[in-house]
Amino acid sequence: MLPAIVFATLSAAQAPPVQSRDLPAATPAVAQASIDAGLALFRRRHFTQAEAEFQKAVDADPAGAAGYFYLGYAVYKIAEPKRPFHPEKRRAAELFAKAYDLDPGFRPVWAGRR
Repeated sequence: MLPAIVFATLSAAQAPPVQSRDLPAATPAVAQASIDAGLALFRRRHFTQAEAEFQKAVDADPAGAAGYFYLGYAVYKIAEPKRPFHPEKRRAAELFAKAYDLDPGFRPVWAGRR
């Protein structure tokens, strides 16, 4: 019986890992592509779709400040017409804070425009 248990354990340990074929590898390049897509949607005032793209950016690059900043801005714009202390506005503030914790010098793409 012991040899069967050892064989089963060794066989399971050598099985190849299961990988998802649906998700691209999480990289800063993937995050930037999602940010670019999200900004295009944001400029057309499609805030909900932009939010989804920015969430993809955060998922692809959790250490990137830009994804958190733009996600926070999309969340805020969706919540903007709601009551002043809506929970989503608090979530937006938390996302902004996370962005600046990751990169205190972060500036959005439109910061240089005057």
